Amino acid sequence: MAYEGTDSGKVALITGASRGIGYGIAEALVARGDRVCITGRNEDALKEAVERLGADRVIGVAGKAHDEDHQVVAVERTMEAFGRIDFLINNAGTNPVFGPIADLDLNVARKVFETNVISALGFAQRTWHAWQKDNGGAIVNIASIAGVSASPFIGAYGMSKAAMINLTLQLAHEMAPGVRVNAIAPAVVKTKFAQGLYEGREAEAAAAYPLGRLGVPTDIGGAAAFLTSAQAGWITGQTLVVDGGMFLNAGVH
Repeated sequence: MAYEGTDSGKVALITGASRGIGYGIAEALVARGDRVCITGRNEDALKEAVERLGADRVIGVAGKAHDEDHQVVAVERTMEAFGRIDFLINNAGTNPVFGPIADLDLNVARKVFETNVISALGFAQRTWHAWQKDNGGAIVNIASIAGVSASPFIGAYGMSKAAMINLTLQLAHEMAPGVRVNAIAPAVVKTKFAQGLYEGREAEAAAAYPLGRLGVPTDIGGAAAFLTSAQAGWITGQTLVVDGGMFLNAGVH
């Protein structure tokens, strides 16, 4: 997409954004005039994403989110290219295992927490020291409804997302008043990451949602754009559930 419009003067760093939810968030922020750095593991996919978003406004830094050297480089490259980091979107995540946690390999659990939680803390620390501590801004952590309810067969993922929601609370408390920190907890969004949860049975999966469909990346992009906007200036420490009404079905029937 080519950007046409007014420059907002703001800059965002979005992890795990070569596709899926992260890319949808990048689209939303670029569309309103932000400059953006996106990260991802696959360098070719990242380059393609940068070209689609607009290489005049977007840069990409390839690497693994939990790699501390990558975190340093991503923040440094963003500062070198744009001179500031107003917004951090912690979207990078993994869910490599499907099954009950009673039989979970603990090394797999460690990997999930390293990628989904520790990396988010690392990026928050580095962004804070590079810009936000003295200049303010906002952080949005992409959690999941798996973090606010039991999640059979993806328990390790749910545990990590619950930790991310608490991380959001801790950062919101410590970084106030200059930096607002919130989370988004999506239900199933149609991405390659979540494909195994609906592939071949999308109509059946969508029937569980009062709004009658699964989420798409632009749904989360809109929520992230709001939480990083001036309109959300009195919101911090909150988790915005974006679930197509799924939790409404937990009521009395």
